[in-house]
Amino acid sequence: MLLDIATSAIGLLAPAAVDLVKSIFGKAKNDDEALAELALKDPAGAAQFVSAKAALLEAKAKYFNRDVIGIPSLWVVNLRASIRPIFTIFSLALMIAATFNNINIDPSIKALMEITISSWFGSRMVK
Repeated sequence: MLLDIATSAIGLLAPAAVDLVKSIFGKAKNDDEALAELALKDPAGAAQFVSAKAALLEAKAKYFNRDVIGIPSLWVVNLRASIRPIFTIFSLALMIAATFNNINIDPSIKALMEITISSWFGSRMVK
């Protein structure tokens, strides 16, 4: 029981803790502030900033889709996006069924499901 509480608390609080650390140590300006400051100081540099930012986003998109050749079909995109929600719903349903039907689940599998469920809820609290 104590292990269940600990894993759920860790999964619930970990996304908030990561965002807190990022906000404390990651004092980088956002793109709008940097572009406004650059437009005031060096208007010619603003165009270079926008083109560099576009190139960075394109490179990130290419890296993310590095295993896909061509444009992926819509069902592949939807499948990739639905993996975490499906596993979270499945874990929640199995945990509820195990509670009411006295089903024994291996402690390591149970801990994985608890962390998955609580981190999903924790990431929703942060946003």
